[in-house]
Amino acid sequence: MKLLPALLLWACMSFPLFGQTDFYDVVAEPGDGIYSILRKQGLDPVTHYETFLKANLENIKDGSQLHVGRTYKIPVVDDSFKKTGVKVQLQDEEETPIFDVELANMSLKSRTLGNAIYYLILENPASKNKFIEDITNNLAASLMVHGAKVYVFGSEEENLGDTTPKEKMGQYIDAINKRYLQNAGKYQRLLVIRANGLIENGKMDVAVYHHQKSENSQRFAENIQKAFKANSVSSKSYEEADRIFEDQNSLYLATNTLPAVSLLTIDGNPKTNNKKGILVSSDKNAFTNWITSGILRDYAELTIED
Repeated sequence: MKLLPALLLWACMSFPLFGQTDFYDVVAEPGDGIYSILRKQGLDPVTHYETFLKANLENIKDGSQLHVGRTYKIPVVDDSFKKTGVKVQLQDEEETPIFDVELANMSLKSRTLGNAIYYLILENPASKNKFIEDITNNLAASLMVHGAKVYVFGSEEENLGDTTPKEKMGQYIDAINKRYLQNAGKYQRLLVIRANGLIENGKMDVAVYHHQKSENSQRFAENIQKAFKANSVSSKSYEEADRIFEDQNSLYLATNTLPAVSLLTIDGNPKTNNKKGILVSSDKNAFTNWITSGILRDYAELTIED
């Protein structure tokens, strides 16, 4: 019977350990308050304010002011922008945050896309097409602030040796399918962004393609396409355009990846474009907003149907 009090004491002492939140340390900088230090670490201050306050109560002055140079505990959470937006390296599948110093200016707008996972592939990032890298990052941020998780592939040139285009697609397929299965049950889509030629200021042609055998791929592409049609700088009608994957790499990717795939092509030289292109301005912010609008529409339509 003497064991019972000891066991009860052990249980009382041990219980708080199981309910603890993991933390990591950050040193406060000039101007930091609770809101700013949480934002700089990619956390939504409204959601995690109380947890931070309780963990650092002894180092907070005047209710919310921090002491410069002191160390503060930041909660480790799954909805941190450092975890919901990551770049994936093909060689070792290492995941690193898409954003760093930019986190201070990002804030959660909604959780509309809280059940959504997006995979973004940049083709030929080393071809001096900084435009597609910028809009991909902008798009990732736009989706993340609405609650989505975003994986970006191909944002940096990797040394893959003598890898053929098909082998590289195979690596994309393996990495994406692995994450798709880890997120089974969620809405998941893959968007490939391809630039033809150097994108400069002015006008450019955009086309969105889908996989012929995938209804979800077609709807995803059409919703993005509608956003560009609505903002075209040309009066041309695009209703007749039937954009289906034609090149072997895209077909191989679409056939073997688990999420529905759409391909967005950008041509910086409208004079040489194919007849299916939609003529738009090359404003990066507007361009990002148009894609985001199409993506949100696609998600909303599927949610309503379900």
